[in-house]
Amino acid sequence: MMHAWEQIQITLDYIEEHLGQELRIEHLAGMAGLSPFYYQRLFSRLVRKPVAQYIKLRRMAKAADILGQTQERILDAALELGFSSHEQFTRIFKDTFGMTPQAYRQSPRPLNRMTKPQLLLNYTVVDEDVPLITDGIVLEITRKKLAKPEFYIGIEQKVPNSFVEGLGVESGIDPLDTVWRTFHSRKEEIPNLIPHGDELGAAYPGSEEGYFCYFAGAAARSASAVQPFKSWELPAGEYLVCTFEAEDFETLVMDALYKAHRYLFDTWLPGHGLRTCPFSAERYQSHDHDTTGMEIWLKLLSS
Repeated sequence: MMHAWEQIQITLDYIEEHLGQELRIEHLAGMAGLSPFYYQRLFSRLVRKPVAQYIKLRRMAKAADILGQTQERILDAALELGFSSHEQFTRIFKDTFGMTPQAYRQSPRPLNRMTKPQLLLNYTVVDEDVPLITDGIVLEITRKKLAKPEFYIGIEQKVPNSFVEGLGVESGIDPLDTVWRTFHSRKEEIPNLIPHGDELGAAYPGSEEGYFCYFAGAAARSASAVQPFKSWELPAGEYLVCTFEAEDFETLVMDALYKAHRYLFDTWLPGHGLRTCPFSAERYQSHDHDTTGMEIWLKLLSS
């Protein structure tokens, strides 16, 4: 007997393989063994998007991949994904990402896009130090003690909470990529950095309602920072560290990072009855495009 989430996952996998074809609710519901009414209701609850909207957003995510990675004509990409015309495709792409396909092709940027869910991550709680392999992602959670604080210097920016609410979140240019681009463009101006030190992104509550703060920086010898740069401290203590890998850098920082975050906060921490401080830190050896692994550090609260 299948669990309900497994029935929905079957249809998610089918949708992914047939994005260029007509996808009818009745057919998807039949695959899941549900009536169209209950299928749409269950789908929306588990995926956090209505079926039709999810399909549209996944088509747009696939379109961004095609336009960014191939020289295929825009019309051919539109037809491949089931759109009836160049105009229809352009309108929906612009509505989704805030730019036309032609503008994106001329100046490609990482786009915040709908991620294909792996519902297994919502219902599987592994022990510490046990690897979990799913949908091209390998992750493992362990404990580490930081004997003394580490310091990072970089830039800070506020980011709308809508960026992390729900699966796939708001579409458009990835705001965290913008922060990192700004940091890397000015990194050489920052004194006191450790040569070849780790880079770190940190998310934490801000003072303005509806926004959180995001810091992007690199390891430094001390907390001393000159304007307009900010310092950020990774405090000493006991941490949960989620290490994960993906096939390439873009998948790592978009799809894999999002899924790892959601797994940690929605499934793993509640499943183990653990609480952490109100920040998360993403640790990279570098943002080089050969990088395929990273860590999320969460500081444990004392029980």
